[in-house]
Amino acid sequence: MWIPTEHEKYGVVLASFRGTVQHGLPLEIGDTVQLLEKCEGWYRGFVHKNPNAKGIFPCTYVHLKNAHIKNKGQFETVIPTEDSVITEMTSTLRDWGAMWKRLYVVKSVQHTHKNEGDLFHRLWHVMNEILDLRRQVLVGHLTNDRMKDVKQHITARLDWGNEQLSLDLVPRREFSMVDPDEISVTELFKLMEHRHRKKETPVPASTHHLFVHMKSLMSSNLGEELEVFFHIYDGRENRPLSERFFVRLNKNGVPKSPEKTERQCTLFVDLGSSDLRKDVYIVVHIMRIGRMGAGEKKNLCSTQYRRPFGCAVVSIADLLTADSKDDHLLKVYACTTESEWYQIHENIIRKVNSRYNLSGSNTGLAVSLQLLHGDIEQLRREYMVLFTRGVSITKKLGFSDIIMPGEMRNDLYVTLEKGEFEKGGKSVARNVEITVYVLDIEGQVMKSYVAAGSGEPGGDEYHSFVLYHNNSPRWAEQIKLPIPVDMFRGAHVRFEFRHCSTKDKGEKKLFGYSFVHLMQEDGRTLPDGTHELIIHKCEENANLQDSSRYLKLPFSKANLPGNNQAVKGTKESFWITSFLCSTKLTQNGDMLDLLKWRAHPERINDSLSKLKEIDGSEIVKFLQDTLDTLFGILDESSQRYGLKVFDCLVHIINLLQDSKFQHFKPVMDTYIESHFAGALSYRDLIKVLKWYVDRIIDAEHQDHIQQVLKATEYIFKYIIQSRRLFALATGGQSEEEFRCCVHELFMSIRFFLSQENKITSPVTQTQAVFLRTFPAVYGELLKIFTVREVAGFVRETLGSLPATAHAECPLEAVKLHCIAETVESQLYTNPESRCILLPVVLRLLQAHMQEQRDLVMCVRILTSMLSLIRKEDSVTTEPVVSEEVDLIVDSLLVVLMRTILEITNRPQPAGTNMRLQFQDITGEFVACLLALLRQMSDKHYQQLLQAFTSKDDLRDFLLQIFTVFRILIRPEMFPKDWTVMRLVTNNVIITTVLYLSDALRKNFLNEKFDYKVWDSYFYLSVIFINQPCLQLESFSPSKRKRVLEKYGDMRVMMGCEIFSMWQNLGEHKLNFIPAMIGPFLEVTLVPQPDLRNVMIPIFHDMMDWEQRRSGNFKQVEAKLIDKLDSLMSEGKGDETYRELFNSILLKKIERETWRESGISLIATVTRLMERLLDYRDCMKLGEVDGKKIGCTVSLLNFYKTELNKEEMYIRYIHKLYELHLKAQNYTEASYTLLLYDELLEWSERPLREFLNYPMQSEWQRKEYLHLTIVQNFDRGKCWENGIILCRELADQYESYYDYRNLSKMRMMEASLYDKIMDQQRLEPEFFRVGFYGKKFPFFLRNKEFVCRGHDYERLEAFQQRMLNEFPHAIAMQHVNQPDQTIYQAEAQYLQIYAVSPIPESQDVLQRDGVPDNIKSFYKVNHIWRFRYDRPFHKGTKDKENEFKSLWVERTTLTLVQSLPGISRWFEVEKRELVEVSPLENAIEVIENKNLQLRTLIAQCQSRQMQNINPLTMCLNGVIDAAVNGGLARYQEAFFVKDYVVNHPEDGEKIGRLRELMFEQAHILEYGLAVHEKFVPQDMRPLHKKLVDQFHVMKSSLGIQEFPAYVRASPVHFTNGSPRSSCRNSVPNIISPDGARVVARRSPLTYPAVNRYSSSSLSSQASNEVSNITGQSESSDEVFNMQPSPSTSSLSSNHSASPNVTSSAPSSARGSPQLQDKHKHSRENSCLSSRERPVSAIYPNPLDPAQRATPHQIGDTTLPRSDPNLSAPDKVRATFSSRSLDSVKEVNNTQFSDTVGKLLCPPVPPRPPHSGSSAKTLRSQSPLPTSRSPQKSSLPPFTPSPTECQSAGLVSNSPVLSGSYSSGISSMSRCSVSEASGTEATTGDHPAHQGPTMPNSVSSGSDELIRRENKTPPPYSVYERSNPRRPVPLPHSLSIPPSLDPPALPPKPHQLRTSSMKLVPASDPRRADGVPHVPRPRPLPRKVSQL
Repeated sequence: MWIPTEHEKYGVVLASFRGTVQHGLPLEIGDTVQLLEKCEGWYRGFVHKNPNAKGIFPCTYVHLKNAHIKNKGQFETVIPTEDSVITEMTSTLRDWGAMWKRLYVVKSVQHTHKNEGDLFHRLWHVMNEILDLRRQVLVGHLTNDRMKDVKQHITARLDWGNEQLSLDLVPRREFSMVDPDEISVTELFKLMEHRHRKKETPVPASTHHLFVHMKSLMSSNLGEELEVFFHIYDGRENRPLSERFFVRLNKNGVPKSPEKTERQCTLFVDLGSSDLRKDVYIVVHIMRIGRMGAGEKKNLCSTQYRRPFGCAVVSIADLLTADSKDDHLLKVYACTTESEWYQIHENIIRKVNSRYNLSGSNTGLAVSLQLLHGDIEQLRREYMVLFTRGVSITKKLGFSDIIMPGEMRNDLYVTLEKGEFEKGGKSVARNVEITVYVLDIEGQVMKSYVAAGSGEPGGDEYHSFVLYHNNSPRWAEQIKLPIPVDMFRGAHVRFEFRHCSTKDKGEKKLFGYSFVHLMQEDGRTLPDGTHELIIHKCEENANLQDSSRYLKLPFSKANLPGNNQAVKGTKESFWITSFLCSTKLTQNGDMLDLLKWRAHPERINDSLSKLKEIDGSEIVKFLQDTLDTLFGILDESSQRYGLKVFDCLVHIINLLQDSKFQHFKPVMDTYIESHFAGALSYRDLIKVLKWYVDRIIDAEHQDHIQQVLKATEYIFKYIIQSRRLFALATGGQSEEEFRCCVHELFMSIRFFLSQENKITSPVTQTQAVFLRTFPAVYGELLKIFTVREVAGFVRETLGSLPATAHAECPLEAVKLHCIAETVESQLYTNPESRCILLPVVLRLLQAHMQEQRDLVMCVRILTSMLSLIRKEDSVTTEPVVSEEVDLIVDSLLVVLMRTILEITNRPQPAGTNMRLQFQDITGEFVACLLALLRQMSDKHYQQLLQAFTSKDDLRDFLLQIFTVFRILIRPEMFPKDWTVMRLVTNNVIITTVLYLSDALRKNFLNEKFDYKVWDSYFYLSVIFINQPCLQLESFSPSKRKRVLEKYGDMRVMMGCEIFSMWQNLGEHKLNFIPAMIGPFLEVTLVPQPDLRNVMIPIFHDMMDWEQRRSGNFKQVEAKLIDKLDSLMSEGKGDETYRELFNSILLKKIERETWRESGISLIATVTRLMERLLDYRDCMKLGEVDGKKIGCTVSLLNFYKTELNKEEMYIRYIHKLYELHLKAQNYTEASYTLLLYDELLEWSERPLREFLNYPMQSEWQRKEYLHLTIVQNFDRGKCWENGIILCRELADQYESYYDYRNLSKMRMMEASLYDKIMDQQRLEPEFFRVGFYGKKFPFFLRNKEFVCRGHDYERLEAFQQRMLNEFPHAIAMQHVNQPDQTIYQAEAQYLQIYAVSPIPESQDVLQRDGVPDNIKSFYKVNHIWRFRYDRPFHKGTKDKENEFKSLWVERTTLTLVQSLPGISRWFEVEKRELVEVSPLENAIEVIENKNLQLRTLIAQCQSRQMQNINPLTMCLNGVIDAAVNGGLARYQEAFFVKDYVVNHPEDGEKIGRLRELMFEQAHILEYGLAVHEKFVPQDMRPLHKKLVDQFHVMKSSLGIQEFPAYVRASPVHFTNGSPRSSCRNSVPNIISPDGARVVARRSPLTYPAVNRYSSSSLSSQASNEVSNITGQSESSDEVFNMQPSPSTSSLSSNHSASPNVTSSAPSSARGSPQLQDKHKHSRENSCLSSRERPVSAIYPNPLDPAQRATPHQIGDTTLPRSDPNLSAPDKVRATFSSRSLDSVKEVNNTQFSDTVGKLLCPPVPPRPPHSGSSAKTLRSQSPLPTSRSPQKSSLPPFTPSPTECQSAGLVSNSPVLSGSYSSGISSMSRCSVSEASGTEATTGDHPAHQGPTMPNSVSSGSDELIRRENKTPPPYSVYERSNPRRPVPLPHSLSIPPSLDPPALPPKPHQLRTSSMKLVPASDPRRADGVPHVPRPRPLPRKVSQL
């Protein structure tokens, strides 16, 4: 049976449990679980990280921990009873773990982000460190001090990690987290601020220490032991600051005792901040121990001397920048003369180079130096290893800046300065060595009390270094004598002088000595300073052991009696400098006199007077003794010395205020408590103090009195302690007398405080001095008086202060300071005293806050007051506290709010410090307000609201408090990581608002309705809910859980309150419609389901009330739409919200009368949300891609068409424009900006500033837009469109007579024309993309688009790009339309294949003489329709001949807008499906192959091919295929009798196919002739094989001789250039070897083959062999030739090869008798899909319903993307006339060589600038216009030699007259008679029609001859009405006679109707041949204000 657990509530999982049993709960090791029930070895409970999943698990898997339970019952919370630091560590590490893993992901993905990578590794180390520390704490074996250090370390690491990860600042008190509910808000603020400050600015340390580690001396000439001395030296005062640190080095230059680190490491302690300056140095002196001379040879002398070696210096300032231990290599310098050794360091510092030099180029001292900061105890904790390992302490000379009372020190420092010695009868000076001994009172040498420095233990004696041959040596060697205090008396120091011989024996001979006493007879020590000692001569064997013999002798020349002139006059002297640093001994006689006052009572007066002159450090040394002396004197003779003793006491007390001695205050406190014995002193002290206070008003000089009042605190301490001692001794006698004295004293104080004086009066300053010290007295008074008595003293004293003080009076600030100290004192903490003092405090505080004076102090007082009040104390346990809250609320609530308002609205000060202080007081005032509001109960609120007498006062109060709350909610109110403080603030706000909303309902509804108060209330509520700190969704799960447990979801609480208040409004709701729609909408977008369910119904209410008021809810709709855009773009809202909004409101309006319009509004808003959410999701992505652009287009169109929101429409136009620019889609950017341009007119209407546009007129803005659009069209190479805009702008300039700008515009227009003719531009591929599945955004879902690819982008690249944009999409591998399962799938499917554009401007493309550069634009621009072909077999597939059943399914896609446009892709509006029969397919295949052959032959002839291989391959492929059965298959399939009988309707088509087959054979024959001319020698055998196979092919086709209609034009090659061929009246003369004719203009760019959706034909001959023209044995091969996406939908193919698409041949002239209309039909039949005119203009001679534009099959050349191709092959080339000038002279030569007697007129000279002269024959229009005949003086070109009929291909040897052309020729014809200047008049049969091969284009000479002879240009009306010399054709090949050639295209300026529309002039989507009105772009309404 399951029993609820009682004590077993919390456990930790010891081992993972899979939970495979029924109801089992899976557990992971380390999880914490809460236990609910238990049963027979099983627990039931849940894991804390997922409390919703409950289950059972075995008891053995869980380790139980003690825990305490909150809210026992169903919703109980269990908290483990463990150290709070452990709890915090555990939860923090869990949070960090998740974030650390995310950092790893970021580090892996973004290799460039160094910071994240660093943080990842640093956090890893810190987490491991915390885990180790956690183990130490859990084990519990640490000492208290160590535990404290570990916890401090842990919290420091936790805070660091939280800061790095941008987590919350944790308020702590003594390492434990603080519960904000258990402390006052003011205390919480202090804790937060303290931690924040600690984090921001560490307090600079005042004490510093230098760590030195001696490593080694590097030198090449060592070999002797060394002594190294370090000390710190003040270069400014030229004195050492520290004692010396001494290291011994061995002969290798490394420390002698490497194992003893304390002998190589030291800490120079107690450096003050003033010592860290540039002129303080570390000085190193190095001595060698060895022979006298460094270079001496080894001799018998074994005596060792200390000799100078070198010196090094480094400035301490150099170490300030080094935080870590840095190694330094110091240069070592040596003296130039040994006598300068004593000041070598000064010379180095002053850089006196002449006196020192480098000891050796490679000599260096390696030391490690590091500055450490903080007191020594702090260092012991932080650098524990340093101290445990061992480090010597090197002390400062003298005391540190701060003297600590416990410090014991007794060090005498003696410096051996210099000596003066006589020669002693020697010829050379002596080598003097000094030996130093310390002897005690008995004359015994004191052991180990002579130290050369720290680092080495002291010795019994010290030997100085020796200077060679120097009778005036200067040593400047410092030694330390650490003699104990008790051994000082009677001790002396002896200095023995010896001469060191350099002879063999190396003896040291004693020749004299000196001595000095350490203490004088009166107890004073040897005075600091230099002493000149007498040198007493002695013999070498003199006995100095008996010190009593010489101690009676004089030791110092200064102390000699005047009659001892003999000794004074001696030249020999020895100087030393002594310095005593002692805490027990003194050198001051006055101090000793005072302490021994009983011995000399007559000197008491003098001693007391001189006390003030004694150095403070001497007084504090003997503080207790001094105080005993003073009170002893006072007890014995108070009448005589009372005043002086009081003054001395005041002096000593004030001396302790000095920062140097402030640490001695505890010493005095201890003295008062433990040692003070003056039981009678209180009377004298009170009397003297009162005497001083009474004299204040009359005294002229207040200085001394102010000194007395400064010491008031300690005077009272002595008074109170004295009285207590007296009471203790006497049993409480004289109590009344004492009380009376104190009352009298306070009366005097009150009297002097009550005096009103001038601001500058000394009395005012004295009052200020007293007020500063007065609060310190309270604690002392409480030792004797009751709390109420002391509170009475304080109240009366503070109450006596003058009330009417000036604001600038310094006393005011002091008064406040005194109040602050009072409130912070022990006295105020007692509730009894509080009720007495509070009125005084509040009165003063209120006055200051109302005048906004001393706010820093005011807030300090307020903080202290409120910190004492606890929430739990109020009302129930302490009525007193409730009264206090009443008092504070009455006095300060309103003024406190006003203060906060004024502070926050005041401009912030400029200075950083002022600004910080300013922010501090704002936060503190806010904390005070929150603390006060949190203390207020229901009763307090009732009293507060009842206290307002009028409605206006209540209204003002509510407005004020709502405004303050809005300020508190501001993000900048608290630092961003103060979440704890923000949550407390919000909790207080919502509690207060709930109280105040009742007042709002009661007082401001119905007839008393006040809009402003209600509006303020709603506004506050809205911004409250939207605060970032309340958005729990953004928190980690653990943080969210903590917040919900403590506060709940405050957003929902406030939302319910809003809803409740809204319902109370009734008809007043109309006041808030539409104003509150936006704010409420913002609230509903918060992702909290409960809040949304509460708030969304308000919109229904708004719609209802608006419907009642105005009969519609347009306002609601408009406001909703406006706000939705801005809010959702900020990231608010989600798909769930859209669904919830829709469902809740639809449900609400079900029964409304206005249901229909409501549904419409909801649907509109929902659709807008769909698009906005899509837009936002797309914009989150990094780079600009099609998804972003498509989404923006969708949204833009929605605003235009459905919402008619003009401003939003324009905004999104510009957003789209920016996207296009970023993606470098310049053409699309132009079209986009054109949308805005079209909204404007050429008017002078002023427009306001908008987006980035300044305020300007409409004309100026439109002009700017025009120029920007032209610039972008130029960048996008869409120059034709730019020209139209240029013209429109030029018209405007012309109308304003702005000729300057007109000129610029015309030049710009001209430059665009030049670019059209001169620059190359690529033709893009087009791709159809289908987006299927529900996972796509709404604007793409289950739709199909056609996309315009990027330059050089083929299918694979495009598909990869799409898959990158939609990484979750699945690519479909077929082209069939998907079924419903795909449409409804919860996935993304992409279907992509290439499509071919169907150009609209067929009139341009079919026009004679239009250069390819121009045509290329019209092939890929303004395209509405696209085509895709899919081959398939219908019926039974004939394995022998699959062509019989090979059909083509042709899909035509029509778009909603033409490409290019405002996007690179547009949606497909309509699909049309037709099927092309096998016969029609065969016709297309052969047509395309013929066209390809023509192109290659023309290229070969015009020498445009680098080699002949492409032509060879193509010929081989066609001939080989034909021989092997290719064409024969067609014959078998379609020419057999069965087929003709079964398909009588295909008669014409069969004839057409036969004609094309003959034509192909004819072209092949001509091609072989050309091939023979150019084929290289090694390919001759192949050529021969081709010729043989060709004859076989002819035989197989049954061709003996070509029919007349074929012979008439041996090979009809087209040419796009009007100047590319010459006329010739002599027929059949020129052979394939004939002349090359030079092109004079850039040719047209017609692609010779069509593009296909997928795998293109290979450029290799092997693929040619499998061409559809014949060889294929299976349908698969046919599919390879005419592929579809079904074979490889993911493989790219660019079907039109550069060799084919870049050039097409110029044909030989064909029969000139054909009518134009027939010619055009035939020409059309040779076009590829791009060039073929649509049926609207050129209906197909076959079945119009089925026959669509033929599709290219035989692309057999290299693909465009082949990297081996040259640039002209990759890009459509334009072969300019200029490039061909070099060969123009060859013309006539070649012609005459070939033709014989042919007469040719000379070639005219090239115009100087192609296309720029007036004589150029083209209008400068973006659309070609018809040519008009003009006269020309230029001689005509040579007529084409191929114009006349030829009998056969080979026999007549025709030649191709062509240029490097990129397309199919136009069909203008000229007869032989035209060339000779006469019109042909024979054989005109207009009724007879029959197609012929396309004729060659009219060349440049055509044009000139035509003009000369008044001949109309091609396509002229004249030509259409005068058909010449028709040739009878077979009926099967005839073309219906009713078709006319197309009308001439209009001039460009005719297109500029109304506003400029860059669209074709006829509807491209009509296939019925009926012209239609041009399709206009849908325009939005005109802009009114933009």
